[in-house]
Amino acid sequence: MADLSSKFPNMFFTLGNTTALAEDVVGILSQMREDGQMGDKIAMVNVADAFGIELATAARPLFEAAGFDIVYDSSYPLGTQDLSPVIKAAKAAEPDAFVAWSYPPDTFGLTEQAMIEDLQVKAFYTAVATPFPAYGERFGPAAEGVLGAGGVNPDSEAFQEYAKAHEELTGAKPDFWASATTYASLEILEQAIAAVGLDREAVSQHLKEATFDTVLGPISFDENNFNNAFWTVGQWQDGVFHGVASRNRDGKAEVRLKDGWK
Repeated sequence: MADLSSKFPNMFFTLGNTTALAEDVVGILSQMREDGQMGDKIAMVNVADAFGIELATAARPLFEAAGFDIVYDSSYPLGTQDLSPVIKAAKAAEPDAFVAWSYPPDTFGLTEQAMIEDLQVKAFYTAVATPFPAYGERFGPAAEGVLGAGGVNPDSEAFQEYAKAHEELTGAKPDFWASATTYASLEILEQAIAAVGLDREAVSQHLKEATFDTVLGPISFDENNFNNAFWTVGQWQDGVFHGVASRNRDGKAEVRLKDGWK
């Protein structure tokens, strides 16, 4: 993070970082194991692109340090159309949890194949696109219990007001992660300009120093220009994607077991 922010000193990051995403997935699965809800066998896959490789690289030692047994660890090329071999191999390893550091097409494809192959795990995680309304619409009750990257507090009055305005303006529902974060970034920029004017250096300095009131709650940036408060893991519960793990965010829901593919 320090290297990235030093190269781009006027760039500010709002969605968090890959290490936090991986750490909190490991944390959730560790708690489920400690609660006697699952064992220690993990099947982990990733898309063979920067995002997936970086997250798998971060997660692998974290799982091992937490005492998990990675019984299946594989990647697949970006744009892979047939993901059935991935799921079949993961199922054959008899994992307690399945974790995929995936992009949107494979998030949908892996979920569909998991249903076809009846992959029975206590925790099923796919990354990008899991919080999309289209995911919930596509899989319906089968999405119940699926974990994914990001999240929001959907019970927040501020988020509900934002979601209503978003849908009225665009005709589509916001997702349960990046949509509100994007809007929050615009609120932050608006407040900074209102405070110091249009001078870019003054705006950047104000962003580094101030705390901003947003649709997600207060946001400030650390010394590396990274947001100090963000959601890391969410889960589909009763047709809504709830945040279940975060860094300095209130309103998380309790994690539920993945109880089959209804």
